[in-house]
Amino acid sequence: MKTVIFDLDGTLADTSGDLIAAANACFRQMGVGDMLDPESDQATALRGGRAMLKLGMARLGRADDSATIDEFYPVLLDAYGAAIDTYTVLYPGAMDAVETLKTRGYGVGICTNKPAALADTLMTNLGVRSAFASLIGADTLPVRKPDPEPLFEAARRAGGAPERCLLVGDSDTDRNTARAAGVPSVLVTFGPSGEDMAALSPEALLSQYSDLPDLVDQLLA
Repeated sequence: MKTVIFDLDGTLADTSGDLIAAANACFRQMGVGDMLDPESDQATALRGGRAMLKLGMARLGRADDSATIDEFYPVLLDAYGAAIDTYTVLYPGAMDAVETLKTRGYGVGICTNKPAALADTLMTNLGVRSAFASLIGADTLPVRKPDPEPLFEAARRAGGAPERCLLVGDSDTDRNTARAAGVPSVLVTFGPSGEDMAALSPEALLSQYSDLPDLVDQLLA
């Protein structure tokens, strides 16, 4: 079977609001107040918890304070897990595209660098976990993206042959994962870093989810 594997943050869903809220909870606990802005810092949020903590620490003039970042990363995960879907929304048309792909005979799964339990909780809370045959998180295997093995495992668990998959993502991490795997990548342009995606030279760019099924047909023909 051919499979289409999706990144989560910034690809299937805009999770930036809840991620930034969790990071700001850490900075408030440090006694310095909110350091990240829900609007202007969306792109950093979608790169993960450590990226947000590092940005905030840099704004405090403590960019090299890796000990504090390490200390507060578990605090951030706890805060995020406690309020994981307050602001998060699926991107328009995402689930319609997923269902269309399934009717065309593709397996679908998720490969994310979010911890697996958090990813599973989020997708369950959004009511769409059952639509995906697999979910591989940052801690499912000993390696994470851009190593290709999580992508291959997501394809396998979705019932597909690893070499016949395609990755839909929103970052250089996703592009590099697909390149390392020797499979096509489709990068979305509707996220906060959308204008930077063309420079990564993916096999295709996606501006709206309604175009995805036909793009997949072409790339996996």
